Amino acid sequence: MARWVRPALCVLRLWGPAGWRSLYTEVRGVLGEGHQGPSPGRTNVVTTSLWGMRKVSCAVGLAALNSGIAGGRRPISFSASASRIFGSGNNSKKKLFLQDIAELIRARACQRVVVMVGAGISTPSGIPDFRCPAVPSSSLTTLVRSTALPASQGSEPLAPLCRSPRSGLYSNLQRYDLPYPEAIFELTFFYHNPKPFFTLAKELHPRSYRPNVIHYFLRLLHDKELLLRLYTQNIDGLERVAGIPASKLVEAHGSFASATCTVCRRAFPGEDIWVDVMVDRIPRCPVCTGIVKPDIVFFGETLPQRFLLHVVDFPMADLLLILGTSLEVEPFASLSEAVRSSVPRLLINRDLVGPFAWRPRSRDVVQLGDMVHSVERLVELLGWTEELQDLMQQEAEKLNGWDR
Repeated sequence: MARWVRPALCVLRLWGPAGWRSLYTEVRGVLGEGHQGPSPGRTNVVTTSLWGMRKVSCAVGLAALNSGIAGGRRPISFSASASRIFGSGNNSKKKLFLQDIAELIRARACQRVVVMVGAGISTPSGIPDFRCPAVPSSSLTTLVRSTALPASQGSEPLAPLCRSPRSGLYSNLQRYDLPYPEAIFELTFFYHNPKPFFTLAKELHPRSYRPNVIHYFLRLLHDKELLLRLYTQNIDGLERVAGIPASKLVEAHGSFASATCTVCRRAFPGEDIWVDVMVDRIPRCPVCTGIVKPDIVFFGETLPQRFLLHVVDFPMADLLLILGTSLEVEPFASLSEAVRSSVPRLLINRDLVGPFAWRPRSRDVVQLGDMVHSVERLVELLGWTEELQDLMQQEAEKLNGWDR
């Protein structure tokens, strides 16, 4: 049996024929979705040949196996294997700075930007981090509603709140009388008592919050046809609200955009459950009366099928941006090492994390400090400040229209 067939069959068993066909089709789309030819200085071009697809199939199969058997160990990123398939490129030793990253983007030397984001990009919008300090209960309902504020307004009060690992969103769940905070995202507890989760879901309604300057910076990357894919750990859906299309998103931990009956597995649009959730009712399937659960990844659940796109996206990337994440949760964290060694990596974060701390590369750039101010600085270097302000104003007016 050809060496690529056995791993591919593992994916077939995990996702079923329909799932595999869907993934295969999407991977083919990634390999030919308008990125004709290499960027300046690039020597490795991905093709849509059958040989290439066989290699991708092998890597996808290994990634699926890895997610299933890794257990409690830090899993190896099989995207790294895929990276070797496509090559490592010219590993320049030149030290880069934030200005250099901006110049690469402005010169369109980087046209396949992959972005990884975590909770740190949403705290300026008023959404508390799962692992940041306790935000007063009123903060969950004191929302950024009136407009999409510039970074210099509205974000600073939350900045000092995201330091302690002992509190945060989990600490705000104490009023739900949980046996332990993490129970709200455990299936066993959910089936026993779904009320706490849906109470929390009501407070985290995506339209209760507004995207901030970081989300709209990512939207600009998409508008300028520079964004290959955005991988997010967040379940708040603010990337969608900011106008980034679903085809460009991989919501690694799920989202409220869709929901599934826990009994008959019927799928529902996310909007269908909010009528019940907002009036404190448990959403039920109209066919079998089972509980309809938003497609948020609970502890012990498999990641969304789209997460396997990392096997193609990261080897293709010519720039990796990492914003507002601790790089502690696997397998998401391992993706930070899945790009080729020649590819610049920019970390914008409060703290030095992951491989940037313990195994940096020569082309790494680190910008530490306040998230919003750091992104504003990059936008300024790019010369996009006025364009970003116009976009934020335009989107704020649109969102205000939703509220009327």
